[in-house]
Amino acid sequence: MNIARTARLSFRLMDENDAELLYELDNDPEVMKHLTRGKVSTMQTIKEVFIPRLNAYRNEQKGWGLWQVNIIESNTFIGWVLVRPMGFFEQPDFSDLEIGWRFKKMSWGKGYASEAALAIAKAVSEPEEVKSLSATALKDNLGSIKVMEKLGLKFVKNYIHKDEQGELPAVLYSCPKEQLS
Repeated sequence: MNIARTARLSFRLMDENDAELLYELDNDPEVMKHLTRGKVSTMQTIKEVFIPRLNAYRNEQKGWGLWQVNIIESNTFIGWVLVRPMGFFEQPDFSDLEIGWRFKKMSWGKGYASEAALAIAKAVSEPEEVKSLSATALKDNLGSIKVMEKLGLKFVKNYIHKDEQGELPAVLYSCPKEQLS
């Protein structure tokens, strides 16, 4: 699957050869604030944990994986947009695609996340079996919640996110694919 460029951005499905870009992005404590409480990723973690997880759900034909986002004008890597079935590592729901994003701080506040996520969401939700798109974020990640709302996703519920660092309040947003903004 290919994703058409927008006026400002181009996209490419990432793979194990992109470890350096993933490391570069995850090496900023502010980028990682709402993901790992600010703990940056090591190259070893990228190669031994992140890349195998990516390869588990990556599907080029369906558009699942991490879509590299570049500014066309300068060919600058600014982040990625994730696409995979909701609950992929527990009980995958192939009719509901999870969308997520991670962007470099230098690109924040410029509408890139919303622009990229919308272009990618529309492309990957075209197949008939896809009925909805969903996204999650920690409750205090107001930037990501704003992107969710710009995409047309609506608040579904509060829940407790559990990971190796503890429990934190989180939110789930979702919408039928026809309601993407």
